[in-house]
Amino acid sequence: MKPCLLTLAVLLLLSKGMPGSTEKCWNLHGSCRDKCVKKEKVYVFCTSGKLCCVKLKFQPDLSPKNKDNPKKHQEQQKIPNI
Repeated sequence: MKPCLLTLAVLLLLSKGMPGSTEKCWNLHGSCRDKCVKKEKVYVFCTSGKLCCVKLKFQPDLSPKNKDNPKKHQEQQKIPNI
């Protein structure tokens, strides 16, 4: 009886899980938390309102595609006056 009760108690404690969120974000590369750890940055918010903490290597590159001449890239986007 005692081993059965002990096993039940251990299973109950394990079902609580580790502290923190298990909610994933950013294509399963991020974790929803109240605060991000050192090597993570916030990129978006989770559906729960928490921060989606994503490691830097998984974040998208937001720099302009035309790195040769950024001024040329801006000129291409101008709309001509009609």
